[in-house]
Amino acid sequence: MVVRRKELPDVGELVVATVREVYDYGAYLNLDEYGGLEAYLPWSEVASRWVRSIHDVVKPGQKVVVKVIRVHRRRKTVDVSLKRVTDSERKRKMAQWKREQKALKILEIIGQKKGKTLEEVYELVGRKLENAYGDLMTAFEEAVIRGEEALRSAGIPEEWIEPILEEVKRHVHVKRVKIEGTIVALSRAGDGVERVRKVLLSMKNKLLGFSKDISARLYTVGAPRYKVEMEAYDYKTLENALEEALEEAEKAAKQLGVEFSFSRERR
Repeated sequence: MVVRRKELPDVGELVVATVREVYDYGAYLNLDEYGGLEAYLPWSEVASRWVRSIHDVVKPGQKVVVKVIRVHRRRKTVDVSLKRVTDSERKRKMAQWKREQKALKILEIIGQKKGKTLEEVYELVGRKLENAYGDLMTAFEEAVIRGEEALRSAGIPEEWIEPILEEVKRHVHVKRVKIEGTIVALSRAGDGVERVRKVLLSMKNKLLGFSKDISARLYTVGAPRYKVEMEAYDYKTLENALEEALEEAEKAAKQLGVEFSFSRERR
């Protein structure tokens, strides 16, 4: 599944390719991200170590990550290298490729429901989402997290917002991160239980009021110890919310004469 964003790749670019034909002197590949554009892999660029035969390294139908080393713009062909791609680059590129393929499939489903081809729906909304968020899947994740606002801010027409949200909520699952900690809150006053409750409530309200993306759970594990669990879509949001919530709780504790401390649970 491919949407061509430009006609030819750039020198140094990492691309996903499918091996088409293998000969003793080299192999011919099709670049998956460029509509099957032909690429040539010279024997000298197959492996950095000695190998007995090129056939031991690449085979027809195999998916590989290669680096573009020459671009023949007049002939519209490119030369690529396999040996110049590191293991980390290969893994990262393949993960990116699979992520993009999933996003394009979602976009295709959205287009089908509106009677549009993948190419048409990409031009109508996909390109806007990429320009706003860098890539389609990141845009879809933002839509899951922030809803309609994430799409409107990218310039998506109103008639496309509901169909996009419907599909991304069905197919895209954004992992939430978690912070846990233990609170010790103690009061020796006659109404100490109520004072502690007010301190804990001030902390919880501050957490929940910081961002609608945050969920927080606060419960006793045996007075005066209490457990707090917080979840959000990113650590930065949680860290900032926790900092403000602790300041609020410490302020309330001081006013109410409650001994208060917090210890973070490390994972």
